[in-house]
Amino acid sequence: MWSKPHPVAEHIPRLRRYARALTGDAARADDLVQDTLERALTKFGLWRHGSDLRAWLFTVMHNVYVNQEATRRDRLGIPWEEVEPELPLAASQEQTLELRDLVTALGRLPPEYREVLLLVGLEGLRYEEVAQVLGVPVGTVMSRLARGRERLRRLMDGEWGPSLRRVK
Repeated sequence: MWSKPHPVAEHIPRLRRYARALTGDAARADDLVQDTLERALTKFGLWRHGSDLRAWLFTVMHNVYVNQEATRRDRLGIPWEEVEPELPLAASQEQTLELRDLVTALGRLPPEYREVLLLVGLEGLRYEEVAQVLGVPVGTVMSRLARGRERLRRLMDGEWGPSLRRVK
């Protein structure tokens, strides 16, 4: 007899997509999703029924990712921009180049900007949900999003150097 699927199951595709965008690597993304699901199922009793399960799962993934990245940086010392992205085969040459530029530009963003951009732009979370996932105030989400979009725009326009604003 079939039992009902666990409520977490319906969110696995979103978790995979976000993990792929965060890591830039299919194998690492799969590991991150697996570690997230393991942690979420182990700690499922901590989820408050009636609250947003998707946001809670992204919070779990964010925490797992931050911990893994700290360990990975200490152990390997490999910067994000050296990770080669996997690109879809069906894309045209121009689309492939644009996607590669976007992945490279995202990799050059500080993690706090990249996370907000991905959660809002890719996953469609509301600002309040992103604030919950990242454990920051909504105003911080909004400012990181604005700064992240501006930096991403400049990076896509070919401005790879540090950005300094003139202050009077």
